[in-house]
Amino acid sequence: MDYQKKAVQLRIDTIKALHGAKSGHPGGSLSEVEILMALYYHTLKVDPKNPRWDGRDRFVLSKGHANPALYAVLADLGFFPKEELDKLRKVDGHLQGHPDMHKTPGIDMSTGSLGQGMAVAAGMALSAKVQGKDYQVYTLVGDGEIQEGIAWECAMSAAHYKLDNYTIIVDHNGLQIDGSNDEVMSLGDIPAKYRAFGFDVIQVDDGNDYEKMCAALDVPHTPGKPKCIIAETVKGKGVSFMENNADWHGKGIDDESYAKAMAELEAKL
Repeated sequence: MDYQKKAVQLRIDTIKALHGAKSGHPGGSLSEVEILMALYYHTLKVDPKNPRWDGRDRFVLSKGHANPALYAVLADLGFFPKEELDKLRKVDGHLQGHPDMHKTPGIDMSTGSLGQGMAVAAGMALSAKVQGKDYQVYTLVGDGEIQEGIAWECAMSAAHYKLDNYTIIVDHNGLQIDGSNDEVMSLGDIPAKYRAFGFDVIQVDDGNDYEKMCAALDVPHTPGKPKCIIAETVKGKGVSFMENNADWHGKGIDDESYAKAMAELEAKL
């Protein structure tokens, strides 16, 4: 598989779905593509033919607004037909504006209220420990999302319960809906904070590099310690006028912007 071309195709599928919906969140969907690829094409034990398989690894998209890229990956893997991407945010489709575990195959937790997804994922990891099960739990969070207090309550509990089956991945693109993280609420030294809470921390200097993300996910847990991967990404990655532009955090794609984005992306195939 040509992973660079796969990433381009997933971005095309994401942009098409968002354009059809005329609403949604392009920026954070595009920044997370390679992270999701590393998870779903390299790391996670999942079965598209049996989405509720009890032995599967669990994944929670805590930054639930960025689900169009996750839907594109799930469709590519065969969790549901790719044609259903055309019904994103439409009343006759099952692809909600935020992930819905009751409607969409492959979604392990309904999310949207920022910070709650990562906390629920920690609960899943604790449940596995209590039940003696060996599945891993991964959660992808936005960097603006960890401004929420629940993020640090979650970190404290994950370390306290020695959840070495729990991995947080921070999509660190530096931007949120109102501007840069530093302008809205500076996050300070994120790696130092997670280390202080008791996590093993892995920093990835290019989270839009599939192989680097795979390597980070392959690093084993230290026994008794949860893991945090901080991935440096580009908001709006792959579409020049969306890159590093907070305006595209949550903005519908009109016909003109769609044509420009598609021309850029298709030229890379």
